[in-house]
Amino acid sequence: MGQATWGARAFLEGCRYVIHDRDSKYSLRFRTVIEDAGIETIRTPLQAPNANAYAERFVRSIKSECLDRMIFFGEDSLRRAIDQYVVHYHSERPHQGIGNERIDGDDVANDGDVVCDERLGGLLKSYRRAA
Repeated sequence: MGQATWGARAFLEGCRYVIHDRDSKYSLRFRTVIEDAGIETIRTPLQAPNANAYAERFVRSIKSECLDRMIFFGEDSLRRAIDQYVVHYHSERPHQGIGNERIDGDDVANDGDVVCDERLGGLLKSYRRAA
């Protein structure tokens, strides 16, 4: 088994599916490596740019709010930044779909001091009321 296959297994550990568009970079060889790791590949429909809108929005957000504002010194610092951003994105940020409340639902207190939580040295900030 080649090094690329081992890398795919480590990177995608715990994943069941990889959803991708029909770009030529997702070749038969790419799909074979992923499927050999026990992960099903799902291709989006032809000429359907909005078929994966949630992923497109996440990529745009992480690039503009995090990755474009940092300089990385190796893979470890990049992975650490991505991990911190994912926690922020999935739990701490205010979400317009739920009335700009925090996703984790910790905004139940209406009184108390406002507390600022920071990630990545203050690049990502979220605010909540202290209990």
